Amino acid sequence: MKILLIEDEIKLAGYIKMALEQAGYVVDHEPDGTIGLQTAMVNQYDLILLDLMLPSQNGFDILSNLRSFNNYVPVIIISALGTTEQVIKGLDAGANDYLKKPFEMEELLARVRVLQRQHTPKSLSKLKVEDLEIDLLSRVVKRGEKTIALSNREFLLLEMLMVNPDKIITKAQILDKVWNMSFDPGSNVIEVHLYQVRKKINEGFEHQHIQTVINRGYILKTSKSA
Repeated sequence: MKILLIEDEIKLAGYIKMALEQAGYVVDHEPDGTIGLQTAMVNQYDLILLDLMLPSQNGFDILSNLRSFNNYVPVIIISALGTTEQVIKGLDAGANDYLKKPFEMEELLARVRVLQRQHTPKSLSKLKVEDLEIDLLSRVVKRGEKTIALSNREFLLLEMLMVNPDKIITKAQILDKVWNMSFDPGSNVIEVHLYQVRKKINEGFEHQHIQTVINRGYILKTSKSA
């Protein structure tokens, strides 16, 4: 699950980002309203955590702009504006939930999990390709009887490959899905992460599921297509 946090309180944003990442989510943070909206429109996110009192553009306007462009990514408003009228205004504008500051981090994580369950049908909560299986909710990865530990971005990379078995996934596609627009395309960070995923998934098995296609990208290859 990839989350965009739009919050101008830098210290609070740091705490939220750390808690979410420790819970297994990938988090991008933007402290400015206008830049946050641009980031949300250009990149694909599973959830947005949205403050209301932001520089450049307030959260109500961001939410209104998202919905007017048919972007229905789930949104949880996190704000010190906590009157009944403001909560109603946020929910009527298209927010899925509203959490008043200050809040306990465990409550925020619980609300994130609720939205994750609501937007991940049970039939789609697991991906399985031959002997390789991942649980999108518990974030457990198994190959055969072996449980494999992956970092947050490694998990997203594997999920992307498993949704598209026997199809080449390009670096540009990975960049769009797993990293945001501020990522330096000249960096080798994608290659480093894919090397780690490939090593963890393939090591100890005769069939090499994850393979590099030179000058084209990466592929999760089934044994029948090998």
